Amino acid sequence: MSISSRFAVGVHILTLLEVNKGGVNSSEFIAGSVNTNPALIRKIMGMLKNAGLVNVRPGIAGANLAKDLSDITLFDVYKAVDVVQEKELFSIHEKPNPDCPVGRNIQNTIGPLFSTAQTALEKALGNVTIEDVVKDITEKEKLNNKM
Repeated sequence: MSISSRFAVGVHILTLLEVNKGGVNSSEFIAGSVNTNPALIRKIMGMLKNAGLVNVRPGIAGANLAKDLSDITLFDVYKAVDVVQEKELFSIHEKPNPDCPVGRNIQNTIGPLFSTAQTALEKALGNVTIEDVVKDITEKEKLNNKM
């Protein structure tokens, strides 16, 4: 099981909007880059719009970033696309056997560890911006074109 791909698609969309900011950013165009269907792109674009990360002009085939690249973190995207509910990245089975020493104690033992791990992930995502992603892709493209 993994984190919803909406997160990666959201980052892809925001990065593409910047890289293609002079072009037409229709859901069909974006779907071609993501290699998915336009309906999924429209759904995720709606989530990004509701979070204040993109501006969408329906019918005009236009979308652009609502904030500066350096002001959009991966954590913003993570929250916008509802990857997980707050403090629920890791699920703990609900009814372990209370007659077993492990069953009796597992939730109280691993719950705080899972919470710490989620907090660390969210902090790491908050330290990376869409600007960082765009710069890395631009550098990779420059290297690829030189080979």
